Amino acid sequence: MGDLPLDQVRTLLAVVEHGTFDAAAAALNVTPSAVSQRVKALEQRTGRVLLLRTKPVRPTESGTQVVRFARQLAQLDLDLRAGLGEPGESVRLPIAVNADSLATWFLPALTRVPDVCFDLHREDESHTAALLREGLVMAAVTSSPEPVPGCSVRPLGLMRYLPVAAPGFVAKWLDGQWRQRIGAAPVVVFDRRDELQDRFARAVTKAPAGTQRHHVPSSEAYLEAIAAGMGWGLAPTSQARARLAAGELVLLGKQWVDVPLFWQQWALESPALSATALAVFEAAKDGLVPPGRAARSDRG
Repeated sequence: MGDLPLDQVRTLLAVVEHGTFDAAAAALNVTPSAVSQRVKALEQRTGRVLLLRTKPVRPTESGTQVVRFARQLAQLDLDLRAGLGEPGESVRLPIAVNADSLATWFLPALTRVPDVCFDLHREDESHTAALLREGLVMAAVTSSPEPVPGCSVRPLGLMRYLPVAAPGFVAKWLDGQWRQRIGAAPVVVFDRRDELQDRFARAVTKAPAGTQRHHVPSSEAYLEAIAAGMGWGLAPTSQARARLAAGELVLLGKQWVDVPLFWQQWALESPALSATALAVFEAAKDGLVPPGRAARSDRG
């Protein structure tokens, strides 16, 4: 196969990042035809199809490996320029993070890392690792303890979710017998990948949550929907605490669900990536239950 031409490798990365050949061409200041020719030449050189020509385009399994290589080269180039004190574009770090972490403890970590531009990809914690595999991000907050090939993994802590509902909702739907009635009551879920409410309901009733489901794909709006009485749901402790104290929400029993979170990052010597990881772990100490504490659920 020989050495891969850097202009072709960088062009492939641009196409994957921007989603189309036209958008990549605009970003690279070349014609769409030139982008297409470079990608085809790279596929001929590697002897593999590297892109699925969908909208947006997606890398194939082989393309994922080349994209990861391209992103590593780009990061090393930026780190080198920064280390030499050369003017240029800021170091950019793409990171995948789940919505609840983004809305609670994660952002303060990034404020501790100067001179880095963050490109955050919001995704469910059970799916963020897939973005690492595809080479779309360099690090991820994930629920998977299994390292993606070429990545290291360390535990961050436990995100604790409390089952809550508005007082009026409890009076109308649960009436002091929430264990018996929760399976038939409306429930608020984040999106169709959100399985937390079903996990909780199965632990209580041996059956999933009810079929009356409201999908609210925003951490802040999700809690608002519960407080408004649309249904019961599981909310991060840090978000629910103030509303519980104010009486806007009530706790359903004394159970909770703990979700272990891990930090996965490329095994790449990068000052920006190392500084970010350190800041993330410091923020996790304040925002998550310590990882050494066993996940459990008190019965009540």
